[in-house]
Amino acid sequence: MRATPDGLRVLTSLADVAAGAWDALHAGDNPFVTHAFLAGLEATGCLREEWGWTPRHVTLWEDDRLIAAAPGYLKTNSHGEFVFDHAWAHAYARYGRDYYPKWLGAVPYSPVTGPRLLAPDGPTRQALLEAIVAHAHAAGLPSAHINFHPESEDAAFGDAWLPRIDVQYHWRNPGDWRRFDDYLAAMDHKHRKNVRQERARVARAGVRFRVVHGDEASDDDLDAMYGFYLQTFLEYGNSPALTPAFLRHLAEAMPRALVLILADVDGAPVAGALCLRGADTLYGRYWGATRTLPGLHFETCYYQGIEYCLREGLRTFEPGAQGEHKIARGFLPTFVRSRHWIGDPDFADALRAWCSEEARSVVGYASALEGRTPFRSPAPDSGGDPSR
Repeated sequence: MRATPDGLRVLTSLADVAAGAWDALHAGDNPFVTHAFLAGLEATGCLREEWGWTPRHVTLWEDDRLIAAAPGYLKTNSHGEFVFDHAWAHAYARYGRDYYPKWLGAVPYSPVTGPRLLAPDGPTRQALLEAIVAHAHAAGLPSAHINFHPESEDAAFGDAWLPRIDVQYHWRNPGDWRRFDDYLAAMDHKHRKNVRQERARVARAGVRFRVVHGDEASDDDLDAMYGFYLQTFLEYGNSPALTPAFLRHLAEAMPRALVLILADVDGAPVAGALCLRGADTLYGRYWGATRTLPGLHFETCYYQGIEYCLREGLRTFEPGAQGEHKIARGFLPTFVRSRHWIGDPDFADALRAWCSEEARSVVGYASALEGRTPFRSPAPDSGGDPSR
């Protein structure tokens, strides 16, 4: 733990703060900012300094009482962030400057929108942002970044924090869908027929699905899901960051937030999707399979999740980053946000223009995608005006 006389403490481990004190700072509707999730990553070997993730949580205190916090990390690369700034790092290098290390306010490996400024009101959020900049100055860091914050936190950022936007694809229930057929009925004939055909192919292959929460999952279920996770990372040539211990930690510490969708053939699991659920949102995180069957990916990752949302009364399903193929299945373009403080004024001015041009491009891209909606009625809100 590092401290300053002004109530700023930078924690090198969430073990340094009580879970109750941390969780009192947020509404509890987003599982990724809970003490159990973030501390679990640290305790089970998912964050390693050599991988570029070193905890540096910025916190504010009054009389030894925690009043605000931002989960944060010292980063020596940009891996696992999903807000791409490699071009910025290359620009720094061309001028003989170091872009890394940097401070990042985010949830590791998770491109999921949620609270990043855990504070009770606007003034305290602004104080927290000032503390982040103060920490960056004190630590000699050239920049600080906050990824996937909600629109509701935008007002806290001053002009010094450059805005960026991107597009993800989210499913939203407008409020009157109770069954899967209600969702299909909102589609045009072509897309409705395609979805039904995809689901029918999976059913004809003899695939049966089980949806289990953490407290319902057996050791075999957890082992199977972790195996699917490894399989996907091997196929893409990436190093898996999560550990079996973390998956078991989620099952024990967040039993109703962990949702496993398992596809069985002849009683044995052949595919699975790992999701987390919040108060009104399902978050799809990882998937894998040991069998290649037509439609298995779409059914496991999308349609079973939609069924779950309808059954549980969840309004939103975020299945992960990227993938225009999701549009045809009812996941529509939605803006996501990030903010960036750049210490060098000249680089900040150059990147401000770069961000403005990028925003225009992203807005144009999202507008072009609106014509590809599978629904007969206007699309749900795409996540606010990104020009703010």
